Amino acid sequence: MTDPAALDGLPLPEHRQAARGHDAARAAILAQLAEHRLPGAILLHGPQGIGKATLAFELAAAILTATGDEDATRVREQIAAFSHPNLSVLRRRPKDSKSFYSVIRVEDIRELRDTLQQTRGRAGHRIAILDTIDDCNPNAANGLLKTLEEPPADTTFFLISHRPGSLLPTIKSRCHNLALRPLPDDLLAQVVSGSLPDIDAAALDRAIQLAGGRPRRAFETLALAEDSPVGALILWLRDPEATPIAAQLLLADALGSNPQGPDMSFAREILNDWLAGEMREAAMQPGQRRRLASATELWEKANALLAEADSVNLDMKQTLAVIFDSIRKHCALIASPAEPV
Repeated sequence: MTDPAALDGLPLPEHRQAARGHDAARAAILAQLAEHRLPGAILLHGPQGIGKATLAFELAAAILTATGDEDATRVREQIAAFSHPNLSVLRRRPKDSKSFYSVIRVEDIRELRDTLQQTRGRAGHRIAILDTIDDCNPNAANGLLKTLEEPPADTTFFLISHRPGSLLPTIKSRCHNLALRPLPDDLLAQVVSGSLPDIDAAALDRAIQLAGGRPRRAFETLALAEDSPVGALILWLRDPEATPIAAQLLLADALGSNPQGPDMSFAREILNDWLAGEMREAAMQPGQRRRLASATELWEKANALLAEADSVNLDMKQTLAVIFDSIRKHCALIASPAEPV
């Protein structure tokens, strides 16, 4: 099986190896490579779907070429085939022939560590890419920390994170941190039209409007039907209290009917963005402690419910109904007058 986050019909990051944008981050690592002072670990963080993994594989190719004894074309071919002996990639592993584990486990980290402790298969630097470190369960994160505390010689870890705030502070402190941002619309259009040269102009415009600078989200948008409930979710989140409860339940049913489908995948990203935005706005405004506490509780509850639904195959319709009800209550709370201090 392929990457559990793969989108049908689109090349994986290891096949592209050429990210659009992110020039400052790319230049910083290439400068360190030229000066022979690569860090032991690099944390590439930012919103999901902006090209972090693609940039990691692009930089891995540059490092393996510069420090090895093969030309760039040969190195890129081996990376795409996962056959380069100095490259290790860790993602969620297959659980069986049809599904993947919901997390990266401590035994996966131990296997990676053991691989990196073996004699290298070829001259040059070694690269380990964790896509994503967010998928590590607590034991795996602690196991990774021990490896970063005593890293193998001439090895660089690329840790990809969509949610760096949830990582162990001790892991972040041992990394060279690079924050990546969503792409401007012109670059995003180049990414989409480059993969889909025959795309209709109207479809491209709609994808760019909904993508928020994220190539992955643009492609997910193109996979949606014209009557997709994702559009209804976007409208509902603008004013949850204005929507009748019955319509809210119908929205949960429509989105949760196919937990592995493109509608649900897109909806989860939109929900995460909305919840993160609520916490960010509350944290940046004075006198918003009640809103921040409620938003933080809502974030934790929603993520716990979705993780539980994934791990034990709970009814996604019911899970969404509970999350939507909690969002509605949060909005009602912050709309009411604050209690006197």
